[in-house]
Amino acid sequence: MSPHALPVLVVALAIAPNLTHAQDTEGNSCEGAEHRQFDFWVGEWNVENAAGERAGTNRIELVLKDCALHESWEGAGAGRGFSYSIYDRRTGSWHQTWVDDQGRLLQLDGRLDDGKMVLKGKNPGPNGGHISHEVTWERIDGGRVQQVWKISRDEGDSWNTVFDGIYIPAD
Repeated sequence: MSPHALPVLVVALAIAPNLTHAQDTEGNSCEGAEHRQFDFWVGEWNVENAAGERAGTNRIELVLKDCALHESWEGAGAGRGFSYSIYDRRTGSWHQTWVDDQGRLLQLDGRLDDGKMVLKGKNPGPNGGHISHEVTWERIDGGRVQQVWKISRDEGDSWNTVFDGIYIPAD
């Protein structure tokens, strides 16, 4: 690091909290109704696929003064992943960042639409182009949640369901 970079770094670290506060003119409370739209997903879950077979377990908890949801997924066979979901009051939308133990990253944005949380995003495809993702969570009967994940390899002309899971409250 150059000797001139250190003073710049110190100043940047000192003002960073103030920049964040200055950008947030509505205060830093996450108590508004919009921040609670995804709370139906909070809990300890056993997850089954559409055939009723065990797909894994999932724990979703409110963190960071109830401003974000933290997801901890464990697949039935193998695989683990984590996500953070947050309502961004500046854009009026939800954002989720998902990572897993295979080094994959998925970033989604969206909103509550007719009682369903619908988040969408794109990733680079293996042979060029993009893969579009649409993930929907919806409360269903019995205190359960259904998650449907669809992908499109042709810019949304056709969609394939890659996961259709039912979240059942863990006892």
